[in-house]
Amino acid sequence: MMNLTRYHPFGEIDNLFKGFLVRPMGFETDDELHIKMEVVENEKDYVVHAEIPGVKKEDINLDVSGNQISISAEVKREKEEKNGERVLRAERYFGRVSRTFTLAHDIDEAGVQAKYTDGVLQLTLPKKMMTVAKKIAIQ
Repeated sequence: MMNLTRYHPFGEIDNLFKGFLVRPMGFETDDELHIKMEVVENEKDYVVHAEIPGVKKEDINLDVSGNQISISAEVKREKEEKNGERVLRAERYFGRVSRTFTLAHDIDEAGVQAKYTDGVLQLTLPKKMMTVAKKIAIQ
């Protein structure tokens, strides 16, 4: 026995335009700098790789407070005008960018290591050793 189905000649076209006028249209812009990160955990510490291209290491700030990490940086615009030249199009981002995240363990601030090479900030964040509660015998 055959099942009968209704044929919709414009069904696929309806799906093509579904939500087209409902959602606001966005324009693709690359005018913002985003800190993209990778966080790896092992038993002793966290290792963070944060991509911050076009920034000098002097312009990067790192704050560690308990288990909260804040990375901020500022990309400065360097104005170098030469006689007879003019900028036709500028797509490079200039300004401040920051990223804050929380880890599962508190960080030992004294052992934090930071290294910035080729636009990548590498952080080694040692976990603070938890003290084990000692059971005391009552006499």
